[in-house]
Amino acid sequence: MAARQLLLRRGAAAGAPRGYCSAEYLHRSIVPTMHYQKSLPRLPIPKLEDTIRRYLNAQKPLLNDDQFRKTEELAQHFEKGIGRQLHEQLVAQDNQNKHTSYITGPWFDMYLKAREPVVLNFNAFMSFHPDPKSEYNDQLIRATNMTVSAVRFMKTFRAGYLEPEVFHLNPKKSDTQLFKKLIRFVPSSLSWFGAYMVNAYPLDMSQYFRLFNSTRLPKLNRDELYTDEKAKHLLVLRNGNFYVFDVIDRDGNMLKPSEIQAHLKYILSDNSPTPTFPLGYLSSENRDTWALLRKNLLDNGNEEALQKVDSAIFCLSLDDFPVKDLVHLSHIMLHGDGANRWYDKSFNLIITKDGTAGVNFEHSWGDGVAVLRFQNEIFKDSIGEPAVGPQSQPASVDSSRAVQRLDFKLNDALKAGITKAKQHFDSTVEALTLDMIQFQKGGKDVLKQKKVSPDAVAQLAFQMAFLRQYSQTVATYESCSTAAFKHGRTETIRPASIHTKKCSEAFVKEPSRHSTEELQKMIVECSEYHGRLTKEAAMGQGFDRHLFGLRYLALSKGTTLPDFYQDQAYAQLNHNIISTSTLASPAVQLGGFGPVVPDGFGVGYQVHGDWIGCNVSSYPARNVKEFLQCVYKSLEDIFNVLKGKKINS
Repeated sequence: MAARQLLLRRGAAAGAPRGYCSAEYLHRSIVPTMHYQKSLPRLPIPKLEDTIRRYLNAQKPLLNDDQFRKTEELAQHFEKGIGRQLHEQLVAQDNQNKHTSYITGPWFDMYLKAREPVVLNFNAFMSFHPDPKSEYNDQLIRATNMTVSAVRFMKTFRAGYLEPEVFHLNPKKSDTQLFKKLIRFVPSSLSWFGAYMVNAYPLDMSQYFRLFNSTRLPKLNRDELYTDEKAKHLLVLRNGNFYVFDVIDRDGNMLKPSEIQAHLKYILSDNSPTPTFPLGYLSSENRDTWALLRKNLLDNGNEEALQKVDSAIFCLSLDDFPVKDLVHLSHIMLHGDGANRWYDKSFNLIITKDGTAGVNFEHSWGDGVAVLRFQNEIFKDSIGEPAVGPQSQPASVDSSRAVQRLDFKLNDALKAGITKAKQHFDSTVEALTLDMIQFQKGGKDVLKQKKVSPDAVAQLAFQMAFLRQYSQTVATYESCSTAAFKHGRTETIRPASIHTKKCSEAFVKEPSRHSTEELQKMIVECSEYHGRLTKEAAMGQGFDRHLFGLRYLALSKGTTLPDFYQDQAYAQLNHNIISTSTLASPAVQLGGFGPVVPDGFGVGYQVHGDWIGCNVSSYPARNVKEFLQCVYKSLEDIFNVLKGKKINS
């Protein structure tokens, strides 16, 4: 999820001026939305020697001396031989494709060629905070307001009125009306440099167009991304039934909110039962299986109905039950019941019976930065300027004519396919465990006072927890956005280091042998090293994407994969047992995703001012509850040590 997707978090847009606000738009930015896109710097390809050094540093805590010597030898041989040739070819190829980044093609391929189901393997979720005015959390009111705000966002973006995404290091200088009035006159081929001069970093917005009217289409071997910006309708799922209605009229204007409310009310009052064979399950299948079933659907006279699904502005999923607690909320938003989702849409906006809202998004088209910007904007708009309220009356329109329920013609093979897809989905979901903790004995405020990185402390706690639970240090992944570059995606931070290993062993195995001062010093070392890794990753100077790009190039030649990539240690480093992603947003209550390997943990976390939240998933190979207990104990120990207290064994 994202996912450190958000090192370069929302900048200017969070406080976008509402100087131009009508029923159609969120705001009108002085600076055109894509003003900086042309002049964004290109994602750098690191020096090969730097990549190999960083790779070996990441391997050190995971290997014994003999294993490390072997891996080091293979890495040095690769650096001097075939790796050097591949690197030079990658650089030459990159120089011929200056309109994009070296990772774009390989990264799309990685996602689109994956044959595993998208649900639980790739799709992530972020749930919204409730509306602060409780009466606005009624399902119909919230669904109407969020739909209206989402359509406003789309129209604002397409008109070029959406504030550009900018990370401000000195907002007093750059996040001002004066600066914006000046920068809009700087040609777009130079505008990035103008922002850079005042310590502002515009971010890539090339993914945003895929938020709407977009779907991942299953195809044999490699899926396709499909977008149809001409389509004017919304897809609504309820009880596994599919409905569509236009939210944009023939002149390009949004329908009146009271009309959208009327159509949604009509859908919510429809008593049609869940279909015997709910089509939604197909989008949870293995991609090749789903591709063959989709071809069967098309051949069986469902082309028009599928076209409506694929081209819809987005999918609104209306669930018929309330949320019991936060763990239940995570299950609803991460996978739901399978029947009332279309996992292939760029996103599903999910709203439960009690008005709890969230987004489940498909990951191939884009990353958490774009989705989070969308969520921040529609949350702010829907609570700040709600289109309808408890007293609003739906329009007197004939919704039975405006709303179309899609009927799908199913033959025996399709019915059997849906039944099998449901069995696969149910058994996978049954094996999944989700749990969470809220550590309320400290957060960002205390850590900043102690001059340590809040993110580094959270990551250190995960390392300590795993060591306490399993007596091991394992491959760990933290996502970091490279949106500061043209067509940047993500880079990996490798939080498991020789520093975290030494510190974790001191805390877990022998706390009495070290003074509080020594333990504090180790935490500071971990924090400084993690800070360096984070900065390198955000600046395109990690090692994972570079090695991935070189491997992709080697495979494309059809020759034998270099020995370096056949090393067991390389496979082990890329078997990410602890996969983590963090986010910070005023709109988002909770985020999460599935484990990326069968014996792994999927760790979504948030570090707040005075507490730390952690939402973890796993399959039966790992024990989530015990891991979270160990995380809690680790955080407690770290905070105690930072406050000068002794820790209890």
